[in-house]
Amino acid sequence: MDLLLDDETEAFRVEVREFLAANVPNPPLPSYDSPEGAVAHRQWERTLYDAGFSAVSWPKEYGGRDVTLLQWVIFEEEYFKAGAPARISQNGMFLLGPTLFAHGSKDQLDRILPKMANGDEIWAQAWSEPESGSDLASLRSPARKVDGGWRLSGQKIWSSRAPFADRAFGLFRSGAAEPATSGQRPSRHDGLTYFMFDLKAEGVTVRPIPQLDGDPGFAEIFLDDVFVPDEDVIGAVDDGWRVAMSTSSNERGMSLRSPGRFLATADRLVELWKSVSENGFASERVADAWIAAQAYRLHTFGTVTRLSGGGELGAESSITKVFWSELDVALHETAIDLRGADGELTGPPDADWTSGYLFSLGGPIYAGTNEIQRNIIAERILGLPRESSVSARTGGAK
Repeated sequence: MDLLLDDETEAFRVEVREFLAANVPNPPLPSYDSPEGAVAHRQWERTLYDAGFSAVSWPKEYGGRDVTLLQWVIFEEEYFKAGAPARISQNGMFLLGPTLFAHGSKDQLDRILPKMANGDEIWAQAWSEPESGSDLASLRSPARKVDGGWRLSGQKIWSSRAPFADRAFGLFRSGAAEPATSGQRPSRHDGLTYFMFDLKAEGVTVRPIPQLDGDPGFAEIFLDDVFVPDEDVIGAVDDGWRVAMSTSSNERGMSLRSPGRFLATADRLVELWKSVSENGFASERVADAWIAAQAYRLHTFGTVTRLSGGGELGAESSITKVFWSELDVALHETAIDLRGADGELTGPPDADWTSGYLFSLGGPIYAGTNEIQRNIIAERILGLPRESSVSARTGGAK
């Protein structure tokens, strides 16, 4: 891995930096989880698109610039360093988009990606159900085959961006689990299909869920016999689990949470420490957080090198997810402690730290809880046996 950037990449960095310096809104936009903020952020997405910075790593035919993965990482570094607005389009751009590139049809790419890139269509993630969260394979919302498409029913919850989104993507149970063979249990991962659907369609009800800060960043979605055409199925019918793992790898890996956001936060934390710390209070915590952000940057460079060589994210994305989610909490907890009693304030200049802290607390939960991620790391990367297998060999002793 060569950490020296070539002239083309350095020139791209300068171009991005100059665009952001001239265009980042000041004062900052309202939260994209508020009605007025959602409108403003859609306009910002159009500004990015018109300048060619909405989806820099995508092919030009879909609104991108065909830059390398490394240049995308550089773009993200500059984006967060400049304090640019959060991306209201992130569920589509960083989760559904890569999934379509991996499993979508040419028609789906042509129909979906341009409207996603220019902000005309904002996407919600419709994964969890009331009794199916981290154990996603236990979902029960049914999909029934009809002429020309499917009828979706059931309930999804904790759907991010749903109160202000146009469309959503998620898994539904289209068939039964495969019958048990050779003494094995049926697999709950079978019989699932990956759908895209319109949140304004007949039979869809979206109920916003207020967050800790009062903004409705999430919603529960009720589907009552909602028609979805066959053309909005991603991948093969009953093979949705494999497609969904592509989405999950991007959510847990670098696409949704690039190192740029943590590098920028770590730099802000250092400046905060310089301004308020007395007698070196929390100096080790600040140093550890800054070093961890740099470590994540270097790890991402390694991932980019591997992907550029034909590799895949795979189960290693679970390691990344645990790391960045715990880093985010550590960064903001340290900042709150440095602020002392002022750390509980929600107005300027504390608003960013307070809202960031509240948001960071969800990190170990969304994209699959960190407890689940540690199970994946233990079983799929380290090759450790499941607890039931250990118990069987030891007569149940623990």
